[in-house]
Amino acid sequence: MDKVKQFWKDFCGANHMEGTEYKDAFQFGASADWLADLVVEGKKTATTSGYELYELEKEAIPQAGEYYIVLNGQDEPTAIIQIQSVEVVPMNEVAEDYALAEGGGDYQFWWEAHEKFFTELLKEYDKEFSPEMLVVCERFEKVYPK
Repeated sequence: MDKVKQFWKDFCGANHMEGTEYKDAFQFGASADWLADLVVEGKKTATTSGYELYELEKEAIPQAGEYYIVLNGQDEPTAIIQIQSVEVVPMNEVAEDYALAEGGGDYQFWWEAHEKFFTELLKEYDKEFSPEMLVVCERFEKVYPK
């Protein structure tokens, strides 16, 4: 059994949730180790992604209640999160308290990091970044390890 499946099995066993499924296992952004550590430490409780990217990749946006496994830069599981809320808003309307929940720094840091990340990612699709672009704002709770 691979590490991700074993991590999920351990979580389900410890919480009497056998038969429950997780949606995906993934790395956060361009700094996977740092961001995974912030989740484990409880400092990162939100994440932002580009709405248009879900459309381009024909993927459904996350939904409240879903479980995800957070991977570090070596694709090893570090935490399990459960989505608490999902909201789609223009990036330039993201509230400061939400940006701070991402755990990386102040609002200016959040804005610059996301502008850079989205600009580079959208180039792969011949698209351009816009401050008005729709983003998916997810709040989550780390449920494992406690």
